[in-house]
Amino acid sequence: MREIVLDTETTGLDPLKGDRLVEIGCVEMVNRILTGNVFHIYLNPQRDMPQEAFNVHGLSAEFLSDKPLFADKADEFLAFIADDTLVIHNAAFDIGFLNAELERAGRPVIARDRVVDTLALARRKHPGGPNSLDVLMNRYGIDSSRRVKHGALLDSELLAEVYSELLGGRQAMLVGLVEEETSAPRLVAAEVAAARQRPVPLPSRLTAEDIAAHTAFVESLGEKALWASYLPKDEGASAA
Repeated sequence: MREIVLDTETTGLDPLKGDRLVEIGCVEMVNRILTGNVFHIYLNPQRDMPQEAFNVHGLSAEFLSDKPLFADKADEFLAFIADDTLVIHNAAFDIGFLNAELERAGRPVIARDRVVDTLALARRKHPGGPNSLDVLMNRYGIDSSRRVKHGALLDSELLAEVYSELLGGRQAMLVGLVEEETSAPRLVAAEVAAARQRPVPLPSRLTAEDIAAHTAFVESLGEKALWASYLPKDEGASAA
């Protein structure tokens, strides 16, 4: 199961009033485990940077002036997220900006039913309290010392940790336990086993003599012995 944890930085709060994306950060998770595969890009918003926004992320208009336009990177972004689930904190904000940029670039917009909003998950799990990313990191003991300012890629990495906690803690990433309150798919044992499987099996420590001796011993127990059913047919035939 592939999921993309995503965050953005912008020039302001409203894409319908001329605010634009300036940064996109995505990290890939497979079976709720970070793979190290990321998508990260700074974007030229083709406008000034309001001081309020600069104070949040520290990205100046001068710094962004030589960065690519969203339209030039739209296909690369869409290829990375593919058709997989997007995990976003306060998803309406980021999806609003992404879809505004996609429409402007003549690309298909992102359907909201493919998005998991971690803010909504947090509000159901911790009703009545603040549930910003900073609050959730403190609540779950996640190290936020690197987060001097907002940054899309770093925030995506931190959100991935928060997401795993919202779904039952880091242990849930290994055993596939997902709380019933979420709409995310449940992991199954086969998926966990596949994630843990070595790409190249370790060489066997058993010698041919060891295998032959074991086969002979099992066959000495008689045809009805339980262990006989586990012998490969070719081994049993060769020992007969």
